[in-house]
Amino acid sequence: MIKKAVIAAAGRGTRMLHLVKNKPKQLIRTCDAPFLSYLLDNILNAGYKELILVVGHKKEKIEEFLKKYKYNVQVINQFEVLGKDKYGTACALECVEDTIGTENFIMVYGDHLFSARDFKAFNIDDKYNYMACLKHEHPEKYGVLDIKNGFLKNVVEKPKKYIGNLINIGLYKFTPEIFEKLKKVKLSERGEYELTDAINFLAEEKKMKVREIHDYWLDLSNPADVIRVSNFLKNENSKNNS
Repeated sequence: MIKKAVIAAAGRGTRMLHLVKNKPKQLIRTCDAPFLSYLLDNILNAGYKELILVVGHKKEKIEEFLKKYKYNVQVINQFEVLGKDKYGTACALECVEDTIGTENFIMVYGDHLFSARDFKAFNIDDKYNYMACLKHEHPEKYGVLDIKNGFLKNVVEKPKKYIGNLINIGLYKFTPEIFEKLKKVKLSERGEYELTDAINFLAEEKKMKVREIHDYWLDLSNPADVIRVSNFLKNENSKNNS
């Protein structure tokens, strides 16, 4: 059974504009509490015992939050490990290699939320890696999954021609093999180190499977998302309390 969950929460969240002037976007209030509290609660409710939070931007605010809400979470400062100039979705995982060791683990971005049921469904303690996906009516805006027989062939970012309608939504189960693939990742055209490049290396060796989620994916990217996410969580709370 997988015990460890890595949450990537080091980014600056610039698309949130004034909302991140005094705090990281993971602490923006949605419904009744900071967004991060819903994420941590769902991961814990799914049965993961060891949470590793990779922070950077305004890390002291996240540390204050963890203390106030009494979360027992290991915190790793990405800026201390890699510096402030190295940037990209691969960086959080680079910081946790020694902490993970030889264990399988799940990884999620700190501005994404899934149900406890979907987190639990990724507790797959086998030799394969897995990535979550869902069907989307506008897949061309995302990383689209090219799949054959349940295995990922390739992730294509914002494809110009139609590949399929299953998109990458930022929830993964990894084996420690991901760390070797991260070492091969080069700077992308966007000037970042992209996790999907490491995933594509795994896919080339038929080591990355794909799994559709059951419930929901909430993405806190821009100010409009705050209202959308808050309304969704209010509806979920009222359903659970009825």
